[in-house]
Amino acid sequence: MKPLILIDGSNWLYRAYFGLSQANLRNAQGEPTGMVLGFANMIRKLLKDYAPERIGVVFDPPGETFRNTLYAEYKATRDETPEDLSSQFPHVKDWIAYMGLPTVTLPNEEADDVIGSLVSQARERGIPVLIVTGDKDMAQLVDERVQLLDTMKSRTLGPAEVKEKFGVMPAQITEYLALIGDTSDNIPGVKGVGPKTAVKLLEEFGSLDALLQRAGEVKGKVGENLREALPTIPLARQLVTIRCELSMPVALDDLKPAQPDKARLAEFYRRMGFNRLLDEINAVPSNAATGDAPATTPAPVALPTEGLRTRAEIVLDEAALDAMIARLKGAALVAFDTETDALDSMRAHLVGLSFAIEPGHGWYVPLDHRYLGAPQQLPAERVLSRVKPLLEDPQLPKVGQHMKYDLNVLKRFGIEVQGIAFDTMLQSYVLDAAGWRHDMDSMAAQHLGHKTTTFQDVAGKGKSQVSFNQVPVEQAAAYAAEDADITLRLHQALFPRVSEVPALLKVFETVEMPLVPVLARIEQNGVYVDGKLLQRISHELGERMAQLTADAYREAGGEFNLGSPLQLQQILYDRLKLPVLAKTPKGQPSTAEDVLEQLAEQHALPRKILDWRALSKLRSTYTESLPLAINPKTGRIHTSYGQAVAATGRLSSNDPNLQNIPVRTAEGRRIRQAFVPQAPGHSLLSIDYSQIELRLMAHLSGDARLTAAFNSGHDIHKATAAEVFGVPLEQVTSDQRRAVKAINFGLIYGMSAFGLAKQLSVPRAEAQTYMDTFFARYLGVKAYMDNTREQARAKGYVETLLGRRLYLPDIRSKNGAQRQYAERTAINAPLQGTAADLIKLAMIDLDRFIRDGRHPVSMIMQVHDELVFEGPTQPLQALAPQLAQRMCRIFKLSVPLAADYGIGANWDDAHSGKGSATSG
Repeated sequence: MKPLILIDGSNWLYRAYFGLSQANLRNAQGEPTGMVLGFANMIRKLLKDYAPERIGVVFDPPGETFRNTLYAEYKATRDETPEDLSSQFPHVKDWIAYMGLPTVTLPNEEADDVIGSLVSQARERGIPVLIVTGDKDMAQLVDERVQLLDTMKSRTLGPAEVKEKFGVMPAQITEYLALIGDTSDNIPGVKGVGPKTAVKLLEEFGSLDALLQRAGEVKGKVGENLREALPTIPLARQLVTIRCELSMPVALDDLKPAQPDKARLAEFYRRMGFNRLLDEINAVPSNAATGDAPATTPAPVALPTEGLRTRAEIVLDEAALDAMIARLKGAALVAFDTETDALDSMRAHLVGLSFAIEPGHGWYVPLDHRYLGAPQQLPAERVLSRVKPLLEDPQLPKVGQHMKYDLNVLKRFGIEVQGIAFDTMLQSYVLDAAGWRHDMDSMAAQHLGHKTTTFQDVAGKGKSQVSFNQVPVEQAAAYAAEDADITLRLHQALFPRVSEVPALLKVFETVEMPLVPVLARIEQNGVYVDGKLLQRISHELGERMAQLTADAYREAGGEFNLGSPLQLQQILYDRLKLPVLAKTPKGQPSTAEDVLEQLAEQHALPRKILDWRALSKLRSTYTESLPLAINPKTGRIHTSYGQAVAATGRLSSNDPNLQNIPVRTAEGRRIRQAFVPQAPGHSLLSIDYSQIELRLMAHLSGDARLTAAFNSGHDIHKATAAEVFGVPLEQVTSDQRRAVKAINFGLIYGMSAFGLAKQLSVPRAEAQTYMDTFFARYLGVKAYMDNTREQARAKGYVETLLGRRLYLPDIRSKNGAQRQYAERTAINAPLQGTAADLIKLAMIDLDRFIRDGRHPVSMIMQVHDELVFEGPTQPLQALAPQLAQRMCRIFKLSVPLAADYGIGANWDDAHSGKGSATSG
């Protein structure tokens, strides 16, 4: 498996600025460009050497982070960032965007902690990680599957190299740093204790905790300094410890590089004066005639030669308001945007409104700018009462960028927007979900050739950044009016391109746009969570972790750090003499999860470790974090559903993520029991599509045997096992059913014989026999997979049943690994994408049904193929069969759609219900 590559972008900026020979390079306009070129060259080499399938460039956010609250002097001794360094940073970010590389920045969270949390996600999925950095703090993240890459020295660091470089293993890096301190971050250490002394102390006493407890035994000046530093050492350790439990706005599968935008790169290189890079782009020949040309996404529109300008008109009095409203009333299309003081639409305060009806002009109505000397503004209540009829007029079409956010904000101020005609984010998403980014700044650069005014341009950066209501009205107006104007221009550029492909237009008009208000209502409804129950569950998990720790100590014959791969390795293989089933790339015995699973059959300790890890993850991710997400005004959690994130069309859930709460473990179900109705006499209803992707496989492949198995109403895995093993249905064993179930679901994700063998714990040859027999019996499935690969290669994309497209730029790649991944995606995307389309259609239909019938029921969650509702118990019981039936009849397939449903006092009870419906 290719490693996930995480680049410490902030660290690399400084290395590119201070460490490269072209640091003083400038372009024809006299702008410094050396750091940009150095940064670009380093990443280009990295991409050439590793051809990553997942990559992320992680930057520090502007301003202070949580460490500043822990220690006011944190980084206080650092010099001001050189002006010619900071001036180049926007160019670096532009280049990254044009290269199609994902970036990650979290407000108030340092890049180290973001990287640590992404590493934690990768560990859970068994994905190796390469952290590209020169920061010694990162060494604490290293294990047998996580390595550091120092490109300056062309050296990778695994556990052994960390030990060689620092004198301690990764598990003790934080202890080591707490002793020596960090002058660059102004973290206090122990006076007179350098690297060698720190290593010596840790070797002598075994751990930092033991050293602190026995500080009196350390002699001489070192002992005196150590005892003097005792009050600050725990703080230093906390400051240098990387947090790995942040709630991330992105998943690992979001970190997939897109195709570089060569037109924008050429323009960028020309402006920067990077002639060699410009020549490389211009010199690339077209080899389409050979059949090896990369599959292309829709071409960008022609870029204007001059920058776009917006004339901003500020509305500060009744006359100006009257004139604006008169113009809006007669408009064919109104672009609008809200300006607020927060990203959380359920908590944000409304600061202003902007409108546009023609390119080049926009209005800004300030509502709550508060600063010394701010002009008199119209009362917000007055303005909202005047624009409410316009925004609620279903006959006046509106266009916006990410309109769901604006709908949620305005709903809290008594306005329910109607006439929602176009969303530019969704137009871009439907055109090419994975080929480019769908935020306004990126889209303006991609499709209009325009660099927008950013929030930092008007609100400042770092410590000097202010809330939007503190931005001078004139600057805010220029920023906000441009937002509305650019939204209108993007619509004019994108919608004709969507309309050129009837299938894409249908997806946009019948799926994505109608879903916007539905998702807004779900987010507004939120879900009630019993915070006290979660606290009890968290306490219970803590107690079980403590018991598992004690059990592990007993099995190991002594205490050790359960989270330390090195210590676990020593105990499993040196002390307990368990067999070495696998080794790390460095030749060390592995302690990876799959290895522990196998070792658990021979000894009790590996199972204790696995159970402890699972509970630790549940506790940090859910029971400790979910109560913090409860809205204090509503008492409910309001997640945000990402409609333009996943390439296949699936929705994502963020802040917090409610889609990954485990359902197959007792602990996960216990957490789901905390999701309850808010009012007495109410219940929850869960409706979940049954085996939808397998049913889609039967429909798309047209395989007669698979179709007959579903139409018979039999257990699909049992029926398939009877075919594969050539036995009567009633004689299928549980092992045979389990093997075929793995094949059935493995088909969707392109599982190989090697993967099947690993999952079933059988020899590879036996797994290959299973698969060969399966394809011999299900010839239609084999033909579908072969034909899909060939059609993807010919077209460069695959489609869902509704016509949603996923472009596959690597489907003709000469790189075997890249091409095979694209082929697996080609098979999976139509299945997963169609399933996503169907659940979206179901949400639209059920929302309309509930609202038209004025049923006292609310849709409160969407979790992959499942919808969750809340309402009075009796009406919910009466509606449940109807709602499930409507879900099954949302689309006609050659096999029945089926859904399971249940009603309960909590989400777990509801999900365990026994009701079922089918379209057959």
